[in-house]
Amino acid sequence: MSEGLGPRGPRVSSWHRPAGSAVVDGDPVVITPQDAGWTYAGLRVIRLARDGARRVQTGDNEMAVLPLSGGGLRIDVDDQRFELEGRSSVFARVSDWAYLPIQTEAVLTGLGADGGEVEVAIASAVAARRFPPAYVPAAEVPIELRGAGPATRQVTNFMAPGVFDGADKLMCVELLTPDGNWSSYPPHRHDGSAGCPVDNEEIYYFRVGRLGSTEYEPEGFAQHRTYADADPPRDAVDVNLTVRDGDAFLIPYGYHGPCVAAPGYPLYYLNVLAGPGGERTMAFCDDPTHHWVRDAWEGQALDPRCPMTTADGVRRP
Repeated sequence: MSEGLGPRGPRVSSWHRPAGSAVVDGDPVVITPQDAGWTYAGLRVIRLARDGARRVQTGDNEMAVLPLSGGGLRIDVDDQRFELEGRSSVFARVSDWAYLPIQTEAVLTGLGADGGEVEVAIASAVAARRFPPAYVPAAEVPIELRGAGPATRQVTNFMAPGVFDGADKLMCVELLTPDGNWSSYPPHRHDGSAGCPVDNEEIYYFRVGRLGSTEYEPEGFAQHRTYADADPPRDAVDVNLTVRDGDAFLIPYGYHGPCVAAPGYPLYYLNVLAGPGGERTMAFCDDPTHHWVRDAWEGQALDPRCPMTTADGVRRP
């Protein structure tokens, strides 16, 4: 594994943020552009006690507020109030969510079920244009199935371009992968390299479940790969690692994929993307060595376990 510096990225060894390694002021995950060594994308995961409040100053960042676990929350912003129902876990259902624009103040108040804590992801991107705050109910969040056979996975496109266009830079989706299946495959990149004009920074935030449950499994695991040949001034990289519940991984450049869910352990990850382009786009370039795999999916059936969740809850095949 290379230890050199890329033009935008941190040392390769710091791209992986194991659970507990990115805690700041009690928040389980804090990744800022400055900390990541790039320009736009960030992620903070917070926990709110029942009726506990967090005041958020967005500054130059636009934000997506996405309940992960424990129930819902209330958001007061720009003389508006949004009530988010949330969910018990990312494996339980598709969630509603809210958008916060730059240069605003919001108050987030926990509405946890049975008095418990609510865990909330706040994805962010440094932005220039101000859009109005927005609330999106779970029933309006589209679900996409990608791949086929053992590469079937669910993409919950809650903040994908074309689905939600009231943002300047920030893009987010959720990936749910049945145990034993492969996601982010074929490997792809979107780093502005030759032949791939799209240039997006990306964060993966992982949660690992247990077969037959919607709870998280700290003993579960998955595999993740990111790689690239040397392309000055960027270093060669070939990262193959085990990820566990609560880990994050930063992708400044290179092909990424697959993410492989171990048998018995379904996999979730939140994708946070942002880049300098004038148009928000999640376009990508496959590794040409493996692009042929897409044609091999023709005629293959989708895994009947997908979609794994909907706005109505867990779907059973």
